[in-house]
Amino acid sequence: MKQDIQIRKAVEADLDGIGKLYEDICDYLEAHQNYPGWRKGIYPVRSDAEEGLRENALYLARIGKETAGAFMLKHKPEEGYENGKWLTEDDYERIYVLYTLAVHPDFQKHGVGAELLMYAEGVAREERCVSIRLDVVKDNIPAERLYRKCGYQLAGTVSLGYEAYGLPWFHLYEKVLAD
Repeated sequence: MKQDIQIRKAVEADLDGIGKLYEDICDYLEAHQNYPGWRKGIYPVRSDAEEGLRENALYLARIGKETAGAFMLKHKPEEGYENGKWLTEDDYERIYVLYTLAVHPDFQKHGVGAELLMYAEGVAREERCVSIRLDVVKDNIPAERLYRKCGYQLAGTVSLGYEAYGLPWFHLYEKVLAD
């Protein structure tokens, strides 16, 4: 049964729910296969959401009263993005980078991830952006499957400097937004 997913810009009152979302995801990943390599108390944490809110980049998905997911959209690439074979020019005023796409374990396989991506693409189109870029830990099979299903194309494999966390390689993805 498809549930009603409400997506909007996050506000300060949402920070506790997003912090709990991150904790719940990290607890789940600790007990299951941790494809993204996220670690409770390290990444993602509430302070990441606070920074996203300060940058006016944080979005929230709710199903009923529950925080079902979140993501950030910024016009700022990660270091290492310059090594990608991107499909569009590197003008980050017209390119969004998607950060920390997170779906609560209770709502996985309910279409929340795809809805979050479609919403992000709508925001980018409204601002006349040419594409959305993102990175994903190499071999994060569920995330890569979602991105490919939603039209994102592999643009390279690079180091983003997270070797100390056991994350040496990231796949770069980009979706070109048609007018």
